[in-house]
Amino acid sequence: MDLSVVSQQRCFEGTQGFYSHDSALCGGAMNFAVYQPPQAKGGAKVPLITYLSGLTCTEENFTVKAGAQRVAAELGLMLLMPDTSPRNCGFPGEDDAYDFGSGAGFYVDATEAPWSSRYKMYSYITQELPALIAEHFPADMGHQGIFGHSMGGHGAITIHLKNPGVYRSVSAFAPVCAPSECPWGQKAFTGYLGADREAWADYDSCALIRKQPSDAQIFIDQGAEDPFLAEQLKPDLLVAACEEAGQHFEFRMQPDYDHSYYFIQTFVEDHLRHHAKVLC
Repeated sequence: MDLSVVSQQRCFEGTQGFYSHDSALCGGAMNFAVYQPPQAKGGAKVPLITYLSGLTCTEENFTVKAGAQRVAAELGLMLLMPDTSPRNCGFPGEDDAYDFGSGAGFYVDATEAPWSSRYKMYSYITQELPALIAEHFPADMGHQGIFGHSMGGHGAITIHLKNPGVYRSVSAFAPVCAPSECPWGQKAFTGYLGADREAWADYDSCALIRKQPSDAQIFIDQGAEDPFLAEQLKPDLLVAACEEAGQHFEFRMQPDYDHSYYFIQTFVEDHLRHHAKVLC
C-alpha cells in the first residue's frame, strides 16, 4: 500500500511524522500521525499503541497537545494517531454538526446509507491501517495497545474487547462509556447503524463487557469537573458493568480536571506506563 509523507520532524531523538494514504475501506484519502521512538532506529521493532481522538479532532490534536512523545521515547513505544472520520465525502449533512459526520466517525462500521459506503472506521482502525503500519514502520504488531479520549475512549474500549488478543492493553480518558444511553451515542448510532438497538450493542462498552469481558485491566481517568460527565459519559454505568462481569478495571476520578487536553497531558504518562507494563 502506498504512503505519502506529509512531514517528518525530529522529536526526543525519534521521529514525529504525518502521513496520508488512499483508503480502500473509507473510499478516499485518510491522514494519520506516527511517533517512532529512538529505539526504532535501524528498523528495530517496538510496541505499537494506537490513540483514538474524540469528537471534532484530527490526527493532530493528541500529537500536538498531549506531550506524549517524551515518555514514549523513554519507554520505546510507537504511537499511532489516526483521523476520526473520512473527509469530504459529499454526503448531505456531513458537516452540519460537531457530533455526527465529519470528525465524528465513532469507530463503527456504518450500515446505513450513505454513510455505509465510506464510514468504515472500525475496520479501518483494526484492519487496513494496521496493515499499512506493518508494511511501512518498524512496529511489533504482536505487542499492540489502544487508548483514546471521549468518543475515542469509547472506540478504544470496544475495539479492545472485540480484539483482546490483538490489543493487549487498553486505557481511556473520559470515555463515552455507554453510547446507547447518551445523546451523542444515540444520535451517532441511529445515523450510522439504524434504529435497531440490538445492532448498537456491538459497539457499546457496557454491553460488550457484560457479554465478553477480557483478561486485561481497563484503566480509566475521568475529570470530576468534566462538563459532559453526567449527560454524555456516564462512567458509573461502565463501573457497574465491570463489577457485574468481573472485568478487571481501575477507575480514577481526578478532582478539578475537565475534558480538555490539559487533563490529558497531565495523566498521559500514567497511561503510557500502564501500556508499557503489558507490552514491553
